[in-house]
Amino acid sequence: MSETRVEAAVQAAFKDEWGRVVATLIRRTGDWDLAEECAQEAFAQALISWARDGVPAKPGAWLTTVAGNRALDRLRRGARGAQLLEQIAYDPLRSPSADKDDEDDDQEPDVIEDDRLRLMFTCCHPALALEARVALTLRALAGLTTAEIARAFLVPEPTMAKRLVRAKAKIAAAAIPYRVPPPELLPERTPGVLAVIYLLYNEGYAASSGDELIRAGLCDEAIRLARLLRRLMPGEPEAAALQALMLLQHSRRDARVDSGGDLVTLEDQDRGLWHRDEIAEAEALLAEGGRAESQGALDDAGWAGGEASRDDAGWAGPNSSIGPYRAQAEIALLHTREPTDWVRIVALYRALAKATNSPVVELNLAVAVAMAGDLEAGLALVNELAQRGELGSYHLLPATRADLLRRRGELEQAAAEYQQALELAPTEAERRFLRRRIAELAG
Repeated sequence: MSETRVEAAVQAAFKDEWGRVVATLIRRTGDWDLAEECAQEAFAQALISWARDGVPAKPGAWLTTVAGNRALDRLRRGARGAQLLEQIAYDPLRSPSADKDDEDDDQEPDVIEDDRLRLMFTCCHPALALEARVALTLRALAGLTTAEIARAFLVPEPTMAKRLVRAKAKIAAAAIPYRVPPPELLPERTPGVLAVIYLLYNEGYAASSGDELIRAGLCDEAIRLARLLRRLMPGEPEAAALQALMLLQHSRRDARVDSGGDLVTLEDQDRGLWHRDEIAEAEALLAEGGRAESQGALDDAGWAGGEASRDDAGWAGPNSSIGPYRAQAEIALLHTREPTDWVRIVALYRALAKATNSPVVELNLAVAVAMAGDLEAGLALVNELAQRGELGSYHLLPATRADLLRRRGELEQAAAEYQQALELAPTEAERRFLRRRIAELAG
């Protein structure tokens, strides 16, 4: 087999199998570093063995076997490993030969899937700092190197390495269990996993700093993790909704910046550049759960009829007809249609704002109200947010007020708001856009 084809096969296996292999070894050994190191060695060995023997019928089983054998050898050689093997009285990593395509090696797909789900919940445990959860998830499940994670979040590699070391030490010291939470804890733990994936996506969709507005690689990794979570938790509607939401947002990536890297607003984007296959996939995901539109029109409070309800803690429980990611996905889907149904978008944002108490959602609601035809009401909502001061350092608050003032014809005030937004904008692409707006008003 040619070297190029072998490298392509190993790369494909890495994307598909890294998290599975690492998760299985962590369960068997309890040692994160050992699991990662032996997984790396297995993929390196694949480049040699597959060129000689061909790609095995089950690459994941082959890689798991080779990595497991490497881990077992290390445990046997080390004092700690020997003691562990003596305590448990058998070799936990014993498996069929890597040279044999043994059917039994792949006979427990549910166990393997559970390993990855365990790993995901462990990485996203609430006892860990948020940045550590994101870094661990990228390292253990997506297979990114420490250097790649550091570059993604614009921190020095030693800083990211320390975060990962501290996170793993915290897991050991706090005895954080390597397991899927019991059923009674799933409702309170699953949103944390979803939030980590979406945080990762948002860092790629709208970078918090640096020269680039979009980091497509981070978006791709987040969507891949969402696909994995959806496969592992097929009965979780918000997992499907989150995947749909990210697909819809990501479908516009080629239209969000022009050839010079400058920001293009949604209303000015070339819809011919949108990825229609991703939009169709997202719509199918939402259809699987039953479109919110078919569950009753949203009332003035923003909620659909039927069983929908909300307590003071936020979104309703499993019987709710619509959750936060579902609401956002419905909004994103409405933006793909012409003409845009701004009235329904307002209703969805009202639901989201009441449920989350998020000032950023309220800002989006203000824009929707203005676009639905009530510019004065939208501007009043923005002014109220400004007076509350919760978004004092958020550049999109003055940028939004500037845009609404521009639409009302108050160009001098709009320019002043754009200038304030310019001073707060985190990326160079956004700063260029705001300078262009200021220049247009001056002209």
